Amino acid sequence: MATASATSTLRAGLPDRYLTPEDIAEIFDVPVETVYQWRKKRTGPPGFRIGKHLRYDPADVRCYVGERKAADRAA
Repeated sequence: MATASATSTLRAGLPDRYLTPEDIAEIFDVPVETVYQWRKKRTGPPGFRIGKHLRYDPADVRCYVGERKAADRAA
C-alpha cells in the first residue's frame, strides 16, 4: 500500500486523531527538532500535553495553516 505524501495529506484532510510531533514534521517536511523549536518559541501550531506526550489537534493545525496563508497573502 502506497503512503500519501505530506502535502497531499494536508490538502486532502488531516487524520481524525491527535497528531504527534513526528506527524507534524512529516506534514510540513521539517525535522522533528524544528517542531520542538516552534513549540518552545510559540511560533508553530499549538500543541498540548497528555502526560509526557505532546499532541496536536488537527483542527488547530488547519487553523494555523489558514492563518499562515492569510499572513502571506497580506504581506
